Amino acid sequence: MMTVAASRHLHDGTVCFVGIGLPSTAANLARRTHAPGVILVYESGTLGAKPGTLPLSIGDGILAETADAVISVPEVFNYWLQPGRIDVGFLGAAQIDKYANINTTVIGDYDSPKVRLPGAGGAPEIAASCGETIIVVRQNARAFVERVGFVTSFGYGNGRDADGRSERERLGLRGGGPRVVITDLGVLEPDPDSLELTLTAVHPGVTAEQARAATGWDLAVSPDLTTTAAPTEHELAILRRLIAERGTG
Repeated sequence: MMTVAASRHLHDGTVCFVGIGLPSTAANLARRTHAPGVILVYESGTLGAKPGTLPLSIGDGILAETADAVISVPEVFNYWLQPGRIDVGFLGAAQIDKYANINTTVIGDYDSPKVRLPGAGGAPEIAASCGETIIVVRQNARAFVERVGFVTSFGYGNGRDADGRSERERLGLRGGGPRVVITDLGVLEPDPDSLELTLTAVHPGVTAEQARAATGWDLAVSPDLTTTAAPTEHELAILRRLIAERGTG
């Protein structure tokens, strides 16, 4: 459900910065269903990759073999990401807070953490510079905290100030910030006024109460809450084929 929901947020012609795992699966599902013209950019430097099977890593040869161009990693960031040439970037999270700030660095004190996480990688640049980001993460109270202890990737900071400006605007970040957070329970979107994440849809069989119970803050629920459309037979058939053929190309 998470993969299908994420794929539906990509449109024909979208330039998408893709990571391995669910984002890659979602992007390739979109390319094979409703958005054949989506342009996939992988961090390894492959522009316009069209893999016949799901790549096993960003260094999988199938990406270079099927790309329109292969450039260096610094060029991906310097000439594509930071100047604003990427429409959508996918992000994951170990922790996320009510303003969509992401922590993938440490749990606890930075100098003596309870848990040291994988770190930033290219995520802070994706969060800062993409036209918008899609965050994909499983929803539970450990991951969804009211305030992250360490901001690895900037979402909306503290929301809006007294003058109505977002903290992203004040810092001069090029990208528009998180458009949507897709979880295993539903979909959250920033409130237009406060920028606080709000539950706007639940997946089939899930209730708003379940989503609220899996959140470490008092989760707002949209008065127009909807239910995500179930995957179609076509989407499921393509998705299952992608997974079955993973790494066989």
